[in-house]
Amino acid sequence: MARRRRGLPVNGVLLLDKPKGISSNHALQRVRRLFEAQKAGHTGTLDPMATGLLPICLGEATKFSAHLLEADKMYHTRVELGVITDTGDAEGTVIEQREIPSLTAEDVELVLARFRGEIDQVPPMYSALKHQGKKLYELAREGKHVERAARRVSVYDARLLAFEGTAFELEVSCSKGTYIRTLAEDIGQALGCGAHISQLRRLRTGPFEGDAMWTLEDLEALAGQATREAELMPADVLVDHLPSLTVDETAFGCLAHGQSASLAIGALEPDALVRLYYAETFIGLGVVKGAQEVAPKRLLSTVAIS
Repeated sequence: MARRRRGLPVNGVLLLDKPKGISSNHALQRVRRLFEAQKAGHTGTLDPMATGLLPICLGEATKFSAHLLEADKMYHTRVELGVITDTGDAEGTVIEQREIPSLTAEDVELVLARFRGEIDQVPPMYSALKHQGKKLYELAREGKHVERAARRVSVYDARLLAFEGTAFELEVSCSKGTYIRTLAEDIGQALGCGAHISQLRRLRTGPFEGDAMWTLEDLEALAGQATREAELMPADVLVDHLPSLTVDETAFGCLAHGQSASLAIGALEPDALVRLYYAETFIGLGVVKGAQEVAPKRLLSTVAIS
């Protein structure tokens, strides 16, 4: 007999304002407990020191969370010059201190120009990337060092917000896989004095802005399960960037049985992912297989027909 999943079948997406000092997983579990949800996942880790936008997927929404992992991000960070730490942030151990040259905002702007566009970046040792099945930060804590290959990332913009001589603030728009800690360290090296970050806040992930974020305290203050669930966004917000198709009853039956369906797909190319709707309800994702054919890719559990 299959084990019954504990919790409630809560489905949807919550934009959490992750507080400083806890891991993304800790924040996720607190949200899961508040909603008494059977299943939960997040869409991109924030360091314990970092705050800001952490989309939380509950229930069926977890099936589509991977689409947000690929999304571009925006951050606000504060960079402290002259001090280098082993983690690249203020929570690490200071490993070197250097004299800060006499710099102006114009000097910083000139260096920032070198870090806009496509750049090569070596991932930090204190990261969740894995080497031979073990996370790099676990190896780092054991005093081990692993050579990491540089990866190509895109910094769409790095805008100088303030400069104070020994520190400056940036707003960075970037592609997935960009480490702001590493970016700050590399900028510090280019300025001749090294650097680390003392603040990091995520402002945007893909289509989601920070304006609609919930703090844990505000969620806890909501009265009742129904009130909390009413604040969730539907699962299809995670794939809103994909084209949509509406299916009729016949096509719905085919898809629900795991079979391809005949649909008018317009100008969509083969292998294109599409959002599927039946009776104005999101049923999941399909993939274009031919001029008039769509196969099921990832459907909601409620779509299954026995």
